[in-house]
Formats: sequence, C-alpha cells, structure tokens
Amino acid sequence: MVTEVDVRASDGRTLHTYSRGDGDRVVMWHHGTPNIGSPPAPLFAAADRLGIRFIGYDRPGYGGSTPRPGRDIASAAGDAEAVADALGVGEFAVFGHSGGGPCALACAALLPGRVTAAVSISGLAPYDAADLDWFAGTGPAGQAGLRAATAGRAAKELHEKANTDTAPDFQPADWAALEGEWGWFGSVVEPALAAGPAPLIDDDLSYVTPWGFAPASITARVLLAHGTADRVVPPAHSSWLATHIPNATLRLIEDAGHISVLPSTAVPALEWI
Repeated sequence: MVTEVDVRASDGRTLHTYSRGDGDRVVMWHHGTPNIGSPPAPLFAAADRLGIRFIGYDRPGYGGSTPRPGRDIASAAGDAEAVADALGVGEFAVFGHSGGGPCALACAALLPGRVTAAVSISGLAPYDAADLDWFAGTGPAGQAGLRAATAGRAAKELHEKANTDTAPDFQPADWAALEGEWGWFGSVVEPALAAGPAPLIDDDLSYVTPWGFAPASITARVLLAHGTADRVVPPAHSSWLATHIPNATLRLIEDAGHISVLPSTAVPALEWI
C-alpha cells in the first residue's frame, strides 16, 4: 500500500510525498517528465524481496506539490532532504528515470553524507556538458520542445500551447513495453498533466540551464543505464556522465529505448543498490 502525506519544505512550500513498504533500505524515487512521484508499481515485488522501502514526492508544480518557477536541478536535493526528514528517514539511495535522473544525481552530489548510492536510467547530462552534442540523436518532438526551452519561458509556453497532441519519440519497443506492466506510466502521466503544462515547462527549463552542481563532485556509487536506441534522451548522455562521475558504472542495453530499457535494468538496479 502506498501512503501519501503532505510535508513542508523549509520555505513553506508543500511537497506531496509517497511511502511504500517498511524495509530497512530506503530508496527515493525521482520521477520523469511529466509524471507525479508515486513509486513504480512494477518494482514493488522486487522491493519487497530486497527489503526496500520506496519513498518519493511530486516535483514542484506536479500533483500536490506547490509550484516553484525558476527551480534548477540542484533544488531537488533540498526538497529530497525535507521529504526524508519528514518521513523519518536517515540515509537513503536515489533512483531516477529520464528527467528524474539529474534530480537523483543532484541528491548524490549535494547530500554526500546521506545519499548512499544513485541510479539514473535514461537520464540527461548537463546542457553545458563539454564535448557533448547535447541534441544529437534526439527525435523531432524532443528536439522541438527542448530547443523551445533554450529560448526561454515565453517561447516554451507558446510551444506547449501549439503542440498539445505531439507524440513522444518512442521506439516500437517502448510502445510494446507500455502494453505490459510498465503501462503503469499511464497512472502517473495523466495526473501530472491534469493542471496543465506548467510543471513540464519548469522541468524542461531546468534541463537546459545550469544544474547548480558538478557531476564530478559526486562521491557516492552511481549506476547509469541507457538503451542504445533511445531517441528521447540519447545514450551519449549517460556515456558522458560515466566519464565525469568518479564512481560510476555504465550499462548500455542494445536496441532498448526510453521505456523498453526498464524491464531489463530496473530490478537489477535495485539489486545493485
């Protein structure tokens, strides 16, 4: 059973949180764009086997959490700390998918005495990453949306208003994965969009502006996993991170896409934690 409770950030904002399980190991889930923060049901059986308690929260603007326009990636660490404090959690690992990957890495970088390990699956690298062609390999929908974000909030808002029916850059294998247990994403995407695109806009703006920390500063163990056929976030992003994070392990999954990478990597990632 997933329990939900609202907690307060240090600045008075509401953070809507989730907790599932009572294991001795705690893993904080960092959701992608656009999702809410409920932990992934396809991993519950493995979490029970491994004695893992999942916690998570809606990023600002999503679900029950107060918006925070102008937030950067680094701000996720402060929110994560507030959530862990309120839920009575000391040390914890972090696990992010897609846009949640950078947020998980922020926690590893900025909460070094508290975050024990970090997993980023299908995650982005910093927009200002040296020697990385950040857009190379990204599909047309992702390119259009993120390039609009580089032009600022007004341009991104106009883009979202004009492109409400644009399909994501999924591979056939991604759509097939969504027909199975990872169809769970439908339960977290629909409520994330219920109040409009504002939190998605905040997310995309944070991806294309300075993160507020250096990946090279991370001292915790890090696992990076990526599908080689991913066109939402190309695998070069995780490859770049692997060369710039000292204790990083990289797993590239041949022919997997943005979602279809999860069936073969998510449970092993929990076991790695």
